[in-house]
Amino acid sequence: MPKLGLTMESGTIIKWMKKEGDSVRKGEVIVEVESEKLTGEVESPADGILVKIIHEEGDEVPVGEPIALIETGV
Repeated sequence: MPKLGLTMESGTIIKWMKKEGDSVRKGEVIVEVESEKLTGEVESPADGILVKIIHEEGDEVPVGEPIALIETGV
């Protein structure tokens, strides 16, 4: 879970824009998350394939914990 604000300690996954097996491009929005103070979009950090969604919509996830796995170099 990326840190979207200075005081953010966790975030809730609101909506996945991609599903497992989808291709993603660096900078493409892949998920929408909500914290206590804001709702934001999270972009893919790299080109690749979204191989595993670790946390589903509605899950609250601590900052720094992985929410998905992207296979790069495909």
